[in-house]
Amino acid sequence: MIIPYQDISAETLEQLIEHFVLQEGTEYGEQDISLTEKVLQVKAQLKSGRVVIVYSELHESVNIVPKDQVSEENSAMLT
Repeated sequence: MIIPYQDISAETLEQLIEHFVLQEGTEYGEQDISLTEKVLQVKAQLKSGRVVIVYSELHESVNIVPKDQVSEENSAMLT
C-alpha cells in the first residue's frame, strides 16, 4: 500500500527518511554527503514522485522505493 508522504507528520517523515538513508549503505564517492543533505535529497525525490513510501501489510514494514519498482496493483494508486 502506498502512503502519501503528505499524510505523514513532519517528525515521523524525517525519522523514516533518516532510517532509510542510514541503512541504505550507498557510497557517494570521494565526497562525503551529510545526513541532512541526504535527507533533503530523499524529500526532493518524494516531492517529485520519483520515489514513494510503501507499507507492506505482509511484513508490517515501511520502505521508500523508486516509483517504477511499485507493483501494478499499487501503480493505480499513484495516479
